[in-house]
Amino acid sequence: MMATTHGFVGLALTTVVAAVAPELAVPAAAGGIAGGIFPDLDVAAEHRRTLHFPGYYTIGALPAVGFATVAPGPVTVGLAAFLLAAAVHSVSDVIGGTPSAVPWESEREHAVYFHASGRWLRAKRWVRYDGAPEDFFLGTAFALPSLVLFEGTIRRLVIVGLGVSLVYSLFRRPIGRIAARWE
Repeated sequence: MMATTHGFVGLALTTVVAAVAPELAVPAAAGGIAGGIFPDLDVAAEHRRTLHFPGYYTIGALPAVGFATVAPGPVTVGLAAFLLAAAVHSVSDVIGGTPSAVPWESEREHAVYFHASGRWLRAKRWVRYDGAPEDFFLGTAFALPSLVLFEGTIRRLVIVGLGVSLVYSLFRRPIGRIAARWE
């Protein structure tokens, strides 16, 4: 899935905080967006292995969310949102295609590396590839609650993110063919 889709999912996870504790909405949103996008920074390394930790982020997120619940503050809530969004990102990459530049042509079956077991998890391909139409619509669905609950900078980031997602989705295949030359 696109980094923007993961960012929207991370942000959607924080809508509960925005509804219950509006004073913590911005740190939660920042943590959710950052955690949703962070694992994809490994695109320059071994994508979906270097910064994707489906098991370890989850193990870190559970106590962080618990701690943020009993000691809510900007740092605890932001960190909990970051770890939870990074965990969801890493786990959810299994529903997509492979990390190849042209996953629609790839014969690889791996989606994300699971460090705890030392193996790649198999791609389900429910979202055929990052930037596929279903990826754009999934990201949009996760972005919509944020457009209602957040204002100002967060809302503007969502609108810009939707624009970036649309442009990327429209040009994903040509971008993939160009990127494949460097793989």
